[in-house]
Amino acid sequence: MTSKLRILGIETSCDETAAAVVTRLSDGSAVTEADVVLSQLDEHSAYGGVVPEIAARAHVDALDTLIEEALKRASITLAEVDAIAATSGPGLIGGLLVGLMTGKAIARATGKPLYAVNHLEGHALTARLTDGVPFPYLMLLVSGGHTQLVLVKGVGDYERWGTTIDDALGEAFDKTAKLLGLPYPGGPAVERAAATGNPKRFAFPRPLVGEARLDFSFSGLKTAVRQAAEGIAPVTDHDIADICASFQHAISRTLKDRIGRGLQRFKETFPEVAEPALVVAGGVAANKEVRQTLDTLCGEHRFRFVAPPHHLCTDNAVMIAWAGLERMALGMPSDDLAVAPRSRWPLDQDAKALLAYGKRGAKA
Repeated sequence: MTSKLRILGIETSCDETAAAVVTRLSDGSAVTEADVVLSQLDEHSAYGGVVPEIAARAHVDALDTLIEEALKRASITLAEVDAIAATSGPGLIGGLLVGLMTGKAIARATGKPLYAVNHLEGHALTARLTDGVPFPYLMLLVSGGHTQLVLVKGVGDYERWGTTIDDALGEAFDKTAKLLGLPYPGGPAVERAAATGNPKRFAFPRPLVGEARLDFSFSGLKTAVRQAAEGIAPVTDHDIADICASFQHAISRTLKDRIGRGLQRFKETFPEVAEPALVVAGGVAANKEVRQTLDTLCGEHRFRFVAPPHHLCTDNAVMIAWAGLERMALGMPSDDLAVAPRSRWPLDQDAKALLAYGKRGAKA
């Protein structure tokens, strides 16, 4: 690539509406010219979780204004962007339809190419935007909808090494917060409560610890929290703090075992990589104890620990724009305007689906 490329990114996969303008320079570095995110926290907090219909309507109400604001902040017009990148999956189908149809309409009206981006690929490639991490590397994605350990070999080239067989980690945090009467979103609420608690009071299970497989399981841990709370009901603020601290400690110990085995496998698979890296992404990556555990673990295994800034770990349009730019820079084709959104879209197309005890079907 000999010239710079500029993309308008659109993200509407869940409960954040986002638009961004990102430029990739000829040396491969990036400049974020605009990054606009509107949270729907107030709309969903009363329900203790995301309501898909409410999310879709909120995207419809906000997206056009956010795109206009992004262009204004970047001091450009639509004529000055080279392409449009919009999240096409996985996610809530109503929200995906809003963002992808908007991207299609802009692409058709301006004659610009459209890149339908896998939301998970956005997370996977963010560390290349922020830290210039070279391929291959490991990515741990920990969010409300996904918990995966993925080998990132190149743009569009991924190998899933581990995934959750039931709840995602962020989902476990949210459900734990809800059963303890803590506010939504659950992750930050549990972390705040845990700060004053005793992490050794409750001996919660550490699912799959010791097993050679690199998958995750959090449903049993969540059930153990419920049983502990019921066993000492009515719980006090002190009890809640201890439960949260013990829950968070069990999570950290579980991740240490699961990811530690993954790091060892990476070194055995790629002995020629001089500076191996573990990239962490997703909303749960903001949890301080989780970050500290992973940072320490990487130090022990001589891995580089890369955690993009918090605002780029959660859902955002910068990562969607960057994923489109990575494809453009490699000369990969854009998408036909007939492309359809996908509620499930695994990064590793060859990985076998794991069934979540028959309750929720195959995980991405």
